[in-house]
Amino acid sequence: MKTIGNFGEYPLAWVLVGLNILAIANIPRAIYLGRPMYAFLSSCATIAALIFLFGMALFPNLIYSSLSPDWSADIYISASSQKTLSIMRTIAFIGMPFVLTYTAIIYWTFRGKVNLGKFSY
Repeated sequence: MKTIGNFGEYPLAWVLVGLNILAIANIPRAIYLGRPMYAFLSSCATIAALIFLFGMALFPNLIYSSLSPDWSADIYISASSQKTLSIMRTIAFIGMPFVLTYTAIIYWTFRGKVNLGKFSY
């Protein structure tokens, strides 16, 4: 398996491992100090770092085949054509402002605290 090979080839990834450990250790510390936003940001950094490290360990393979290494799916075999990728990029650039606008309107509409009254359930 090439898992250790990637970290040997890119030793800067070990820095991210160390930062990930510090982010994990900062979560209970931030909760103890009464800073929930720092705990939330540390948990976000932990999730992002774990996803990056998982991808780094598997790179360039996406799926390892246990039967034959020749049957493993890597990023080159699994990628779509350039035409498909350019069409999807265009759709994303056109559609993303609509998604962000809708999300902002929903957050603006339902902002503030909920008031429990006699008509609440």
